[in-house]
Amino acid sequence: MAADTRDDPITLVIEVRHLTKHFGRFTAVDDLSFTVKAGEAVALWGANGAGKTTAVRCLLNLFPFEGEIVINGMDVRRQSKEVRRQIGFVPQELSFHDDMTVAETLIFYARLKKVPDGFDFEPLLEQVHLTPHVKKRIGELSGGLKQRLALAVALLSDPPILVLDEPTASLDIRSREEFLFLLRSLKKSGKTMIFSSHHLEEVTALADRVLLLEGGRLVVDSPPDQLERRLGWETTLHLYLPEEGIEPALQTLEGLGMPVSRNGRGIRVHAAPGNKGKVLRVLQESGINVEDFSVE
Repeated sequence: MAADTRDDPITLVIEVRHLTKHFGRFTAVDDLSFTVKAGEAVALWGANGAGKTTAVRCLLNLFPFEGEIVINGMDVRRQSKEVRRQIGFVPQELSFHDDMTVAETLIFYARLKKVPDGFDFEPLLEQVHLTPHVKKRIGELSGGLKQRLALAVALLSDPPILVLDEPTASLDIRSREEFLFLLRSLKKSGKTMIFSSHHLEEVTALADRVLLLEGGRLVVDSPPDQLERRLGWETTLHLYLPEEGIEPALQTLEGLGMPVSRNGRGIRVHAAPGNKGKVLRVLQESGINVEDFSVE
């Protein structure tokens, strides 16, 4: 299902039209079309091999491709140098030199990006929470700190667009949360973002829109809160209740025709797409206290 590209052209930052990429007989991206508005965060979501990374690399003009990609009104093939100045890129695999310090690394990339001499790195280091680590060598940094450094490098020339390829794929849960916090802050500041991910929780935490890719094709273009309904998913809620509330909860939900069963110190409910809130609301209105819940 292709995205509607009839948006107001003044607000469009990224326009992808009929993007197709073949590797021999294999089609990695198949007739992909979508747009991204200024200040929007859009996720390319899907399983490994869905075409996410290939689409990102085509956006950066790292692969030859069929179709058209326009960024801030510029064709990525004909005006590649100008387009690169509009984009900060955070790759999935980092390639910093382990024997260089954080400060040396930033200076090195600033020169590559032709950042003016005398650039004050301090606000950028504060922004990505790297100030305490500026004298450390790259080899001493955790995966989370390296990813923050990659983000700092991407932000050196203050580009209006951030492109991120599986930015938290190698991070633990805590580092992932910290990195997503930084990205949300950047989004609030007005950055336009397009990022690839196979983590649903990452997609729902950051994206305004989710583009689900399967076999290189766009199958769903949806706000994250409508994904379940669009995909027809059924959700299982595990509700933890006081002992005296379990039987009334079972009777209440069974009376509404919901599949429900007892589960240890609570109940298990199968909820149709979009009905998780209804389950909790019904129990609350019936005076049944839900101590905690988890979603499967």
